[in-house]
Amino acid sequence: MSDTGSRRFQVTHPYHPLHLQEFERVLHAQNWHEDRVWFHDANGRFRALPASWTSVVGEDPFNVVAAGRALFRVEELLELGRLIATLEP
Repeated sequence: MSDTGSRRFQVTHPYHPLHLQEFERVLHAQNWHEDRVWFHDANGRFRALPASWTSVVGEDPFNVVAAGRALFRVEELLELGRLIATLEP
């Protein structure tokens, strides 16, 4: 775990209820096999989000290059195909 100080960050995940809200980062660490950001919300509750849902981590290179033209990666489409195949009789 690494303490990254109290820098501010923004929630960038478009469907998260805290989208575009800004918080003080308490800790940025690996937890539950995932890069997470820990912070206190407006009510003082200690919370964590995946770092990829925040401005702590740079934007995903795939999303930058795709520029909205591709919503899924090849791996994601293959996984979707496998999931759909399990639903078919």
